[in-house]
Amino acid sequence: MAKIKEENNLNIDEMKRRDNTNESLSTDAELRKRNMRTKREPGHRIFVNRSLQLDRIKFYGFDMDYTLALYKSPEFEELTFQEVIESLIELGYPEQIRDFVYDRTFPLRGLWYDKLYGNLLKVDAHGNILTVVHGFKFLSGHEVRQYYPNKYITGDDRIYVYYTLFSLPEIYLIACLIDYFSNVASYVEDRTAIKFGENILSFRAIFNDVRNSVERVHYKGQLKEMVCQNIEKYIHKDEQLPILLDRIRSHGAKTFLLTNSEYWYTDKLMTYLLTTDDNNLKRDWKSYFCYIVVDAQKPLFFAEGTILRIIDPHTGSMKLGSYSGQLQQNEVYSGGSCEVFSKLIGSMGKDVLYVGDHIFGDIIKSKKQKAWRTMLVVPELNHELKVFHDKRDLFNTLEALDTSINELLRSFDMTSNRGPDVVSKIKQKIQQCTHELDMNFGLLGSLFRTGSRQTHFASQVTRFADIYASSVVNLVYYPFFYFFRAVPQLMPHESTVNPEEPMHVKSWGDETSRPDSPDRRRSTFYQGLMNTPRFDRSISTSASIQTHPDLPLYVTHDHDADGDPDDDSQPNVDQDLDFDLRSRVTYTPPKRNTESPKK
Repeated sequence: MAKIKEENNLNIDEMKRRDNTNESLSTDAELRKRNMRTKREPGHRIFVNRSLQLDRIKFYGFDMDYTLALYKSPEFEELTFQEVIESLIELGYPEQIRDFVYDRTFPLRGLWYDKLYGNLLKVDAHGNILTVVHGFKFLSGHEVRQYYPNKYITGDDRIYVYYTLFSLPEIYLIACLIDYFSNVASYVEDRTAIKFGENILSFRAIFNDVRNSVERVHYKGQLKEMVCQNIEKYIHKDEQLPILLDRIRSHGAKTFLLTNSEYWYTDKLMTYLLTTDDNNLKRDWKSYFCYIVVDAQKPLFFAEGTILRIIDPHTGSMKLGSYSGQLQQNEVYSGGSCEVFSKLIGSMGKDVLYVGDHIFGDIIKSKKQKAWRTMLVVPELNHELKVFHDKRDLFNTLEALDTSINELLRSFDMTSNRGPDVVSKIKQKIQQCTHELDMNFGLLGSLFRTGSRQTHFASQVTRFADIYASSVVNLVYYPFFYFFRAVPQLMPHESTVNPEEPMHVKSWGDETSRPDSPDRRRSTFYQGLMNTPRFDRSISTSASIQTHPDLPLYVTHDHDADGDPDDDSQPNVDQDLDFDLRSRVTYTPPKRNTESPKK
């Protein structure tokens, strides 16, 4: 056995030597090309914020709009844009607004609308304002401070956040209206409103009119009927979608559809998306799902919810009374709540992976209320990937400029009266580079960042979406035992300190420590207590008191264990470990004083 082991080690060493020789003869470009063969194409990849094991998932839930049914851009947005304009004209808005033409390069989801001043804001994760647009006018830094002195804002009642892709036409229409009223001579712009004659139209009123018109078009107008009449023009069909749904169920997991859309509209879209041409056999789309819930009214579904009712699929009408039985396959249900739904399907919470596009209604609420695992669909992601890949040199330049400022200032301390003049020039270069990078994404820049600063939307994706991708069908490219592993996150004090540099610092509590002193994590009160007579142990009938915690001999800090309760059982501490735990842990508890105190 020892000889075999020695031969194996020689073979491994030989393989390593050959690999090193090959790498030394290869260019960096050839190495990257060779390594990329083992990876999925960027457009097919799923990106990870928190580790997720697919074999722990027992239920796969899907939203419909912009998740299973991806609307084509800009066709669907242009249709919505024109329908909302007609609704506004009915409210009394001037007929000249029919001349507005939708421009897909302007709107960006994740923007904030300030109802008081009529500004569209791009905000970072902490509420710091990155970009301000009033109509089509991009405000300078000086102009921004006239509205927001600290270039900071909080998300209160005056702020509306555009979370969803349905908001893109609404964003552009509000910008069009404010720009129109600000430039037409018959209207006079005040700080918070538009005046014409004896009438006042506040920016909050403009927002309410547009918001109500959008709601009316979506839920009471003919928008959905127009989509169904020309469904191929407005809905993207992916042939891999039915394959994905069938594979999930073939591997023992269950699928469910949870959408806010009405049944008749859901039926039209899902029939189109899941109808295949195999042997001319028409398969009912409902057979792809174990459970179907329409009219869910998310995010209310994840709170108190509504009455759960059953729908007659032949007529589309709801049956009388609240449904209280077990959920059945091929049946369609309306409303309900996450609490009731989870009990009826037997879900624990973390055994559900819910896929949706709405960062608030689908992802944040399901994560907060029921701890569902979440996958966010970001159709804009492929564009973001392409621009960031093609213009990576600009981002590298930004990093280099930031680093240069740090290098220039590292030798200064409180005794210095003046810093280097070149810093202001570097800051100007950073602004120019940031602007150039932003304009490659669109007029309002990237969905996820402005220069080196991440947006509010990006922070929500990072916090609440366990995984995210450009399309739901990207799941097809991963096996069902796949372990999505999150990249380790380092804090600044962990990532900016060179591990090769000596640490000439004292830990808190070590100011008076000596090499032979007790462990610093023990209080001085504890050390004095060890020598203080408390009671006579000889007359104690119980075991000696445990005065400090023992070193755990098995793994207790496992952030990846989120599924099977059977894995939570305590292992046998006497079994052989893969590594010597005691030799790697620096914790050294003080010795117990087992001697009886002297009288």
